[in-house]
Formats: sequence, C-alpha cells, structure tokens
Amino acid sequence: MKVFARRTLVRTFALTVACALLALVGLGAADVTDIRVVTSGAFTAAFLQLAPQYEQATHNKVVTEFGPSMGVTHNAIPVRLERGEAIDVVIMAAPALDDLIKQGKVRSDSRVDLAQSKMAMAVKAGAPHPDISTLEAFKRTLLAAKSIAYSDSASGVYLSTVLFPKLGIADQIKAKSKMIPADPVGGVVASGEFEIGFQQVSELRPVKGIDIVGELPPGAQQITVFAAGIPTTSTQPEAARTLIQWLAAPGLDDVIRKTGLEPVKSRPVKSGKIRPAEVP
Repeated sequence: MKVFARRTLVRTFALTVACALLALVGLGAADVTDIRVVTSGAFTAAFLQLAPQYEQATHNKVVTEFGPSMGVTHNAIPVRLERGEAIDVVIMAAPALDDLIKQGKVRSDSRVDLAQSKMAMAVKAGAPHPDISTLEAFKRTLLAAKSIAYSDSASGVYLSTVLFPKLGIADQIKAKSKMIPADPVGGVVASGEFEIGFQQVSELRPVKGIDIVGELPPGAQQITVFAAGIPTTSTQPEAARTLIQWLAAPGLDDVIRKTGLEPVKSRPVKSGKIRPAEVP
C-alpha cells in the first residue's frame, strides 16, 4: 500500500508539472505577435537578413510583403494604405513616407530613418561597360543607348521627372526609355530586353545576369533616405515600434552596408516614443 501510495504521489506530481509546463508553453504562444511589414525594394535585401534575427531575439513573427514606395500598381504601399490594408510597418522612400504622414495614413511620431541609398546603372552580364564617370560621359551614354529602363518608384521618378529634363535630353530619349512597374529593373536588363537600366544599388545587387557598371556620377546622383513608419491601420502598434527601434540599432550597420546601403544615425528614444532620425 505504501509503494502504491508513493507511486500515486509521484504520478500526481509529474502530471501537475506537465500541466504547468503546458500552461507556460501556451502562455508563450499567446504572447507571440505577428507583425505585418511591407518594405520597398531598396531595403528588401537588408530586411530579409534582419527579420529572422529579430524573430529569434523576440519570438515575434514578422510577416513580410513587398511593394514600391510610389506608383499605382496593386502592391504599391500608398495604394495598399488607400484601400485600408492593416499594415503594422512600412519601409519606403522618406519623401513618399512624409506624404503619407501628411495625409494622416502614417503616424507622425513613428517615422525613423533607417538607411540611405544611391542609384547605379547596370548592363547585361558580359556586355561592354559604357562610360558614366562624369556627367558629360553619362549624358553621352544615355544618348547612345538603344534602350533604357528605370523603376516606377523613387529612383525612376527622379530620373524621368528631374534628371533627364535637367540634362536636356528628355525628348531625345523618350521613345527608347521605359518605366518598369513593380518588377526589378535588373530582370529586364538581364533578359536583354533593355540595354541599360537604373535602380537603387541595393535593388540591383541581388539580380543575377547583370553587371553593375557603377553609381551615377556627381551631378546626376541623388541619395534617397529610406525610413520606417507605422500606418494608422496597424493592429500591433507597440510591437511595430519595437521592431522599428531594433532596425535602427547601430549594431546592424554592417548588414545594411553589405546590401548596398549606408546606415543613418538615429536619435535616442525618449519617453517611450520613437523620434525621427538624423541624416549625417
């Protein structure tokens, strides 16, 4: 009887411990938060490396989607927010993010600069590399090119509406130039559909089948800051703030540089609020 009683006590204790462990596991699972992020192309390569690190550190789950900062395609970030999609974090060109803040679609106190990006020109792998070392050489290359591709987001809008007119060649190259909506410009260059293509360095680097000729020369280059913000449609604003703070941490600078971007310095976070970042 004593042996039976002892065994019963051991089993009861074991069952109690098991139930407690299951309860703890259930509690941990309940605490896991899904954070829906939509990032534009320039920050995509960096984010795809950083998101798993964040998930491992916090046990939250990052649901990543992609869309350009500008344009009217179905997956463009402004279009998504216009139709009321519940997005927790957007990462996009800062000027476009500022427009969304003015429209009341992104929280004004959530904006944090993450990286700055330069544009580059690419040709099909193995093709001759045209001279773009100076502004004049760059202009001659554009005039001589058989076909030119650029994105429908920040870099392409700058090229088509600012730089080409500034160089005085917009009308001359109009017929052979095309804005590529939503898809990476490097893809149409790699396929041979276009002779030269322009996009952010970080967007060209992952594309196979192209050579990056170089960054645009002084006088043609534009540095674009990419920033994160929390849309007013977010269902997890506090978790979104935590993720943005983590992405702005200086310890991640090496990853950002390896993907073709340059980090920016963030201001300290005070009173639990994320403050706008400073561009060095």
